[in-house]
Amino acid sequence: MKKFLSIIGILTLLLTMSFTVKDFFSSMTKVDYDESANTLKFTTKLNTDHVSKAINIDPKTASFEAEVKKYVNSKMSVSINGNSQNLVFTGSQTQGGSVWINYEVRNVTSISTIKIKNALLLDIYPKQLNVVNISYKGNQKNMTFTKGDEVSEVSF
Repeated sequence: MKKFLSIIGILTLLLTMSFTVKDFFSSMTKVDYDESANTLKFTTKLNTDHVSKAINIDPKTASFEAEVKKYVNSKMSVSINGNSQNLVFTGSQTQGGSVWINYEVRNVTSISTIKIKNALLLDIYPKQLNVVNISYKGNQKNMTFTKGDEVSEVSF
């Protein structure tokens, strides 16, 4: 009976350990095409603590948004139909544990291919997973980015 209880105790301990909370590193980007404005609008959600560590600045400081803009411009790039595009930063907002970053590509009349580089947080968190969901004229495409696989391309 003692041996049985010891085995049950060990199994319970192992099961409990398998459910412990581990840091999960991810970002989510939603891309919507605004046909009336010929604009591709990006909204990225990042963990506030993670991006704060990446840019080495407290999110409560006045210069946080400017540093986030620099960081996004250094880690993201977009090419449409083989042509490199300019990302225009339109703002950010910190809500609790998340930072919402907004930027766009203007003067987009049609997309046959879109190539995105998304290296957000990949240098700091090797297990980071960045997901991008693109909505263009009723079509949905999804991309995932990981360390060593920072560039993806889809066709419409």
